[in-house]
Amino acid sequence: MTEYQTLLYYCYTTIANAEQFAEDHLRYCKSLNLVGRIIIADEGLNGTVSGTKESCEAYMRHIESNPIFKGIEFKVDDVAEPSFIKMHCRYKSEIVHSGLRDPQIINPQEKTGIHLEPKEFMEMKDRDDVVVLDVRSNYEHSLGKFKNAVTLDIDNFRDFPAMINELAKYKDKKILTYCTGGIKCEKASALLLHEGFPEVYQLHGGIIKYGKEAGGKDFEGKCYVFDGRVAVDVNQVNPVVISKCYNCGQTTAKMINCANPECNEHFTQCDDCGWELDGCCSEPCKEHPRKRKFDGTGYYVKVPMQVNLNKRKSGQPVPELQF
Repeated sequence: MTEYQTLLYYCYTTIANAEQFAEDHLRYCKSLNLVGRIIIADEGLNGTVSGTKESCEAYMRHIESNPIFKGIEFKVDDVAEPSFIKMHCRYKSEIVHSGLRDPQIINPQEKTGIHLEPKEFMEMKDRDDVVVLDVRSNYEHSLGKFKNAVTLDIDNFRDFPAMINELAKYKDKKILTYCTGGIKCEKASALLLHEGFPEVYQLHGGIIKYGKEAGGKDFEGKCYVFDGRVAVDVNQVNPVVISKCYNCGQTTAKMINCANPECNEHFTQCDDCGWELDGCCSEPCKEHPRKRKFDGTGYYVKVPMQVNLNKRKSGQPVPELQF
């Protein structure tokens, strides 16, 4: 029997004195021996935490007992081991970095796209009058996406607002947005409505909930997640792998960070190339004097250098959060 769980959740809600809330919340999570990453902002909270089933159940009861988080939903996965090593809870300006900080213009508590439950999304997605829009970053949809979805060439979600003009050609269609757990769609769908798109919907609970409640049909590849698992299976109906090794082109679903911390590029790499290049994206990185020890996972707890966003723009982009 699996002893651990990982919880994925978010809630747009007004948190008074959010900085103090973040400090107190960190202490509470540590008291339960949870590990994970939580972002607290004036506009709400966004988290992924992991621990024993008892600790996770206690945490969910604690959050649900607070009236400001009324209606919050937890996506719960049973895991063989905790999905993080440490516990982080930080105050930031947004719970997902979008650059859309003016609540007078974009406020998910007041106006978003129409929420579709997974089975409703599945029934609508293939209609001729519908466009399925992936609002995630390049490295996420390169690993997995819905069949025939429109994807955007963005390195981070904060680049999404700049793509509105490119999406204008779809204004006569129903727009069905989706992301990992739903949090990005709250702001993406709100912005689309603000910019005059007449019919905007969003997949409630995101890809993760779709996999649990609709079997993941027509989601191609794996879903990127921001924890030690890196990628999770979604499709139990007609699964395929769509991502390819950055180095040799072989089909692979494994995604790693380059072992050279001054590169730290996030990319897909097969095991053969991984061992040959010692966890690096290239021979120069393999020879770098600060190269980290590669253990086959490509997962690193601490990254001492910022990612070089200008490195090989023709290759796979780097993510907002590095592992």
